[in-house]
Amino acid sequence: MSFLQYWPEFLAVVTVHLLAVASPGPDFAVVVRQSLSFGRREAIMTSIGVGVGILLHVTYSLLGLGLLISQSVVAFNILKVLAVGYLLFVSWQCINAKPQSLHLAESDNPNSRLLSTQSAFACFRLGFLTNALNPKATLFFVALFTVVISPNTPAAVQLFYGLWMAFATGLWFIGLSLFFSQQRVRAFFSHFGHWVERVMGGALLLLAGKLAFATLDNAE
Repeated sequence: MSFLQYWPEFLAVVTVHLLAVASPGPDFAVVVRQSLSFGRREAIMTSIGVGVGILLHVTYSLLGLGLLISQSVVAFNILKVLAVGYLLFVSWQCINAKPQSLHLAESDNPNSRLLSTQSAFACFRLGFLTNALNPKATLFFVALFTVVISPNTPAAVQLFYGLWMAFATGLWFIGLSLFFSQQRVRAFFSHFGHWVERVMGGALLLLAGKLAFATLDNAE
């Protein structure tokens, strides 16, 4: 088996996935919020969680479970309720942010003794659940693995596609983390950072509302 014969298909996967991951959504809002409100380490761990969340979508797409979810109203609605509930929880935390919740860029200063209020695992879990519970991501990967990727493509090649998308997603959000957690960027938002966090909470609230009214016909 030669991987070169699947090069055109891989380029199609890369292009479609890049357009999807670059469009603002819950992952983007959460990573930016982590960058501005907590710092680089927290944002990067959240980004890694988002990337690992992609692997969950890839796994059930390869197993055919994603197709079942996309065709079952009950399964889709269960996933939707979980996703909406989680987004509402995260948005509530953001909207209730206090002025002192923005730990300025001092948290990135090695000489600072300021400790983060979030553990590495909590940040990772936030990113993972935000991505994993997004039913739109489910539908995207079902479409990708049924329309863009040929069913005749070997499982090993499809797995490589999935690993690449997980890596590329994590890398994209790590890049955003590095930008928004820069000392100058965080300093710029320092005096009204809690308002930025509240705006992010409002964005997540709108996304939750939009998702709540989504159906299998219009969720895509």
